[in-house]
Amino acid sequence: MAGEAKRIEVGFDGGQVMSIRMTDERLGELRGAVESGGGWHDLNTEDGTLSLDLGKVAFIRGAGGSHSVGFSGA
Repeated sequence: MAGEAKRIEVGFDGGQVMSIRMTDERLGELRGAVESGGGWHDLNTEDGTLSLDLGKVAFIRGAGGSHSVGFSGA
């Protein structure tokens, strides 16, 4: 896959959450598929190909910026 892969989470009805790595391009394709209605969608990620029942997707959460722990030097 071209581009830098980022970690996202896909939440489903019932509370299950799946964490996967994908590019912004693939994330856009997934969001478009969810918005266009239910059905099954094959999603190619760095972790492999996943088949998702889009009618069960409750949310898609992208990772924010870089996280750090502690204090910055001032």
